[in-house]
Amino acid sequence: MKLAEGIAALGLTLPLGAADKLAAYLALLAKWNRVYNLTSIRDPEEMITHHLLDALAVLPILQKSVPAGRQYALADVGSGAGLPGLVLAIACPDWSVTSVEAVEKKAAFQRQAKIALGLANVSIHCGRVEDLKERFDAVIARAFASLADFVKHAGHLADCLWAMKGGYPAAEVAVLPAGWSVAACHGLRVPGLGAQRCLLQLERVRACTSS
Repeated sequence: MKLAEGIAALGLTLPLGAADKLAAYLALLAKWNRVYNLTSIRDPEEMITHHLLDALAVLPILQKSVPAGRQYALADVGSGAGLPGLVLAIACPDWSVTSVEAVEKKAAFQRQAKIALGLANVSIHCGRVEDLKERFDAVIARAFASLADFVKHAGHLADCLWAMKGGYPAAEVAVLPAGWSVAACHGLRVPGLGAQRCLLQLERVRACTSS
């Protein structure tokens, strides 16, 4: 599937120049991947569906949760080659996106992509997510860890966590740590990808107080 067709199928209207930046990101990823093995997917068309469109599919859902009147601060933990963080940063230049990746070669690729694509709204943290002290509006992860580990390692960063998954992970939901719950599960349809995808919204449970 071509990128423009996939964006149209998702019903997205991206900022001027965003599609070109996404294509440039993909070309840079393919170039680095030949040497550094950043992703197991090497076919360009598969990269469009499995990487770019898979990341963009969460955008309409995230946009509905964005607070009005201020910049949205999102962290992508275990971001690998910048997925979905860099893709979302390209699609939403008014967001502030922090990409967290512990593997140096993957963080190095992201730093190069930031420079090459002029992504002024991106910050890259090479290190353990547990060591990050900032607070964000939300944190997103794509195939980072189990839900319990996601909460354990990234729960201090925000009260809202977005977990990109395949099918609904009932066994993981059953063992969520105390103080966290699934606020919503959104089914995702990724154009050209014949596989289950969903986005779970995890929220910190607020204790009720009596007046």
